[in-house]
Amino acid sequence: MHHLLPAGIGKPPPRFPGATISIVLAFSLGCITTIPRLQAAETLLLPETVVTASRTDEDSLQSMSSIGVITAEQFQEQGHRTIPEALANTPGVMVQKTTHGHGSPFIRGFTGRQNLLLVDGVRINNSTYRSGPVQYWNTVDGFSMARLELVRSQGSVQYGSDALGGTMNILTADTGFLEAGPGWFRRGSAQYRFDTNSSSHVGRLETRFGEGGVWGASLGVTGKDFGDIRDSGVGRMKNTGYPEQNLDLKIETVLNPGTRVTFAHQYLNQDDVWRWHSTIYNDTPWNGTSTGSYAARIYDQERSLTYLKVAGELNDSPVQNYSATLSFQRSQDSAFQDRSPTDVRTQVIDVDTLGLDIQLESELLGGNLVYGLDYYRDSIDSAGTRTGRDPRSRRPVADDSTYHLLGAFAQLRKPLSQKLETTFGARITRAEAELGKVWDPDNDTDISVSENWSNIVFNARALYRLDDSWNLYGGASQGFRAPNAHDLSGNITSRSGQEQLGTLELEPEKSWTFELGSRFTSGDISFGAAGFYTLVDDLIISVPTAPGGDTVEAANAQEAEIVGLELEAAVHLLDNLTLSGHLTWQEGDTSSPSFLGGPTVEAPVSRLSPLVGSVALRYDSPDQRWWVEGRITAAEKQDELSARDQTDTQRIPPGGTPGYLVASIRAGMQVTENLELTAALENITDEDYRIHGSGVNQPGINAVIGGKVSW
Repeated sequence: MHHLLPAGIGKPPPRFPGATISIVLAFSLGCITTIPRLQAAETLLLPETVVTASRTDEDSLQSMSSIGVITAEQFQEQGHRTIPEALANTPGVMVQKTTHGHGSPFIRGFTGRQNLLLVDGVRINNSTYRSGPVQYWNTVDGFSMARLELVRSQGSVQYGSDALGGTMNILTADTGFLEAGPGWFRRGSAQYRFDTNSSSHVGRLETRFGEGGVWGASLGVTGKDFGDIRDSGVGRMKNTGYPEQNLDLKIETVLNPGTRVTFAHQYLNQDDVWRWHSTIYNDTPWNGTSTGSYAARIYDQERSLTYLKVAGELNDSPVQNYSATLSFQRSQDSAFQDRSPTDVRTQVIDVDTLGLDIQLESELLGGNLVYGLDYYRDSIDSAGTRTGRDPRSRRPVADDSTYHLLGAFAQLRKPLSQKLETTFGARITRAEAELGKVWDPDNDTDISVSENWSNIVFNARALYRLDDSWNLYGGASQGFRAPNAHDLSGNITSRSGQEQLGTLELEPEKSWTFELGSRFTSGDISFGAAGFYTLVDDLIISVPTAPGGDTVEAANAQEAEIVGLELEAAVHLLDNLTLSGHLTWQEGDTSSPSFLGGPTVEAPVSRLSPLVGSVALRYDSPDQRWWVEGRITAAEKQDELSARDQTDTQRIPPGGTPGYLVASIRAGMQVTENLELTAALENITDEDYRIHGSGVNQPGINAVIGGKVSW
């Protein structure tokens, strides 16, 4: 990653049709599900094996949690650009994009550091994550994954702090050595994608080799060159394009029939990711939004993950299965702002994270007990500058700091009868922040501060089988998030130019989520539903220090409640024709002071998803060699705005974000055994629209072509 420089400086939509939302709503209420789309035309989706909700293999249709699964095949077929964008058709999720190179899913109303990201079970969240929509979920290459698993409103017992809204685990592809025949094997592939709207290019080379049944290795390289996006209302959004490079390596072997060892390394680098909405290149108001004023506002991101994992089975032992993962991560976030000739700012955060995760599995009291411990240690260095200011006062977080997160958990799944199963779990967490250099503006000097917190959370869930094809699930789960280094010492610019400061005296955030759901799959129909109610106390938010002020400080100042319904369905109309759809509905209210020490104000949850629905019709050829799919996605206007939403005028128009109706069509063909082609026409009507809370509009009409060659 290069150092940020001021390079490149100098260089009304239709309202949402009421009839359409009625059609989408009626369809979704008539056939509801939490089951992923169909893989083939002649049969409904067979149950998948998922691991994230319980930390052990389980049938997805028998999970006690609300889950979503996106496979590598779906990622490629749907033409997803990033990991966050892959969640766009997942119920309960709204994917906000501050800019083209960022992406922050809102999961049941929560985003950023209140959702937990894992890669192969390794915690990616670190203690410098800031509040609100963040860019970090776009630091994993979607082309390296086998599938991603999203667990809504779950994770604090299983994985620790941060999992208030949900937990997403990105499971990377294995080397395939266990499926290969005896002897040497070698496979490879090359794929390419081109988007006409932004003249963007994405290419990937991948190879897998080894000795079948003994060991295997995989190596992948992905290059991305995204151009500036365009839409029919704003036109070209200059400087929204950016380059990205990715590398992934995995080596696997078996020490004996019951023990498997995995070594993996991943690397990502993004340069020159502009926050377009803040800059002078945002010079065209959109539905009344304000324009930008900075000559430049640029972010760079660089992240690597290396881990060694040993997993196996033990015979004639109290422990049937075990795994131990040692991980090391390195990340760097850099920011450059040219606000004016007399106000130029830079900030950089370097974090090294050492992690250890141990998991055991045993039989206990006629059930299955999963238990273990995990520990993560962040080492933080940070620096900043601003014209005419002491550099120490411009650090984005405390310098020369460490943050420790230690947890131990246990979760028992036990059948109570032939139809009823229950799960009870608990976790104890200890978090400690050792802030080495915190700027004290009152005395113009650095101080050192230590803080620590301990917490216990519980969950209780159940699954009831009505018959072989229909079940009910639900339960109550606690959430917990310890204050991190950014909460305590942050000093950044957020939203449309506010100064956001940390506070040293903070308490953990806590939540309860109550959930009830149902799944059904039989013959040609799959459906299901999930409803939830979440209560949050001591939510850490940024509160203005004075009425109407541009400076905000972190405080345990908000209580919130969120209720929602998530529906999804799939049905075979004919042998090769499948109709599917989903719907998300959410409402939420908060109680917080209008400024520090000020009166309490009731307001909607900030940037909550509007009512969103989508329907798709897919045809698969009888010989499964080609397919075609049409999709319509619609969203209502979101005019339920918090006070901060109303002042975020560069991103949210006065009165709220307009609704939209978007149509697309996609197709794919297996030309030969080794050649696959895909094509799409996105936003066919060239709709001028924006996802609620985003800093850029979505691309206008866009043709996408792609191909993959395997050998």
